Amino acid sequence: MALENVVALPVRERVRQDSEPIATIYRNLGTSSAEQVVTRALGELALTMAGLAAQVRQRDMQDLARQLRRLQRMAENLGMVSLGLVAGDVRECLDRSDVTAFAAVWARLVRIAERSLAPDKGLLDQTFN
Repeated sequence: MALENVVALPVRERVRQDSEPIATIYRNLGTSSAEQVVTRALGELALTMAGLAAQVRQRDMQDLARQLRRLQRMAENLGMVSLGLVAGDVRECLDRSDVTAFAAVWARLVRIAERSLAPDKGLLDQTFN
């Protein structure tokens, strides 16, 4: 196959977030307490994602569906719409035993997680290149 027949497809996806769950936490708890709760929740979400990544790298699929569901709930509670949806999609691929789809959607989950947890919130709602 000649190299000129190969086309690189750019990845473009938006990371959607809903600020209302976080705003509700701040309204209910006040700034100081809410900051602690949100920081702790984001840290736990990041640890959960890191644990999932380690499991996938080791091809340890035992209990993966439950951990993905946990990630999905945590993301939804923090208004991380894209992260929650894609975590559910990965679970569905796992349930269907579709290895090819799992690999593709897992890669998407990793990209979305990296973007969702990026410290530069100016990246949100921008197209990912």
